[in-house]
Amino acid sequence: MTFMTTISPATPLEGSTQSSRDYERIAKAIDFIVAARPAQPSLEQVADHVGLSPFHLQRMFKRWSGVSPKQFMGYLTLEHAKRMLRESASVLDATYEVGLSGPSRLHDLFVTYEAMTPGEYKARGCCKTIRYGVHDTPFGAAQILVTDRGVCGVNFIDVLGPEATLEQARTCWSRSTLVEDQAGTADIARAMFAPAGTGERPRLLLKGTNFQIQVWSALLRVPAGAIVSYGDVARAIGQPTAARAVGTALAANAVAYLVPCHRVLRGTGAFEGYRWCAERRRAMLAWEAARTETAA
Repeated sequence: MTFMTTISPATPLEGSTQSSRDYERIAKAIDFIVAARPAQPSLEQVADHVGLSPFHLQRMFKRWSGVSPKQFMGYLTLEHAKRMLRESASVLDATYEVGLSGPSRLHDLFVTYEAMTPGEYKARGCCKTIRYGVHDTPFGAAQILVTDRGVCGVNFIDVLGPEATLEQARTCWSRSTLVEDQAGTADIARAMFAPAGTGERPRLLLKGTNFQIQVWSALLRVPAGAIVSYGDVARAIGQPTAARAVGTALAANAVAYLVPCHRVLRGTGAFEGYRWCAERRRAMLAWEAARTETAA
């Protein structure tokens, strides 16, 4: 059975929108750093690989993440991920005990479930209009899908390509009418990465099974900069033996970044298994960790 839920997260994530070209260069630098990490590449070596001067790479990296490439390298390591996973249980325990969206953000997480019967979903879905646009984000160009009830899709278009990404959206929302609205979705793109305190995060309209919605809702309580495991999420929703099913629910998430499945890793700390590519997950986690540290 499929359900729909509208969710209103309270806390905007920190960050600023950069161009896709900046992200492509940063992604290339990240790939190089990950591959060469055992040798601890110098700033000059990383800069040479991406075709920039050391000065320009340092400045671009600081603007994008808030830290230097050397500091950023530390956030990309497997050992960092494992350390965060070891600490994740206490993070989730503290977060859920007080019912907050994050231990450093004193905002209630307001979640409203609007489960529909199949008949109600069919009737509402066939007349729903979804507006879409493609916008630059700190992590590459993304297709954003918006209804009058909230954001229902965020997909990075370099994974499948623009046309296939749009076709996937049409298949997912086959009873809806998709209308291109670049100007109308621009505000959502800005709000997704707006600095904290500058406005509310976009409302979300999530479509999935009851279990999937429980998992996605739990992810909204994981603070930026934190990493948790599949098992942590399973325990948080009261189903401690459902870690494998949690992984399946993460793979079905159609709202990248706003529903932060990038913050959930296997217990080994491996970054693979993210539907929008491991490199992007590394970038997101390191970006959040850097900004959380500099804001502290």
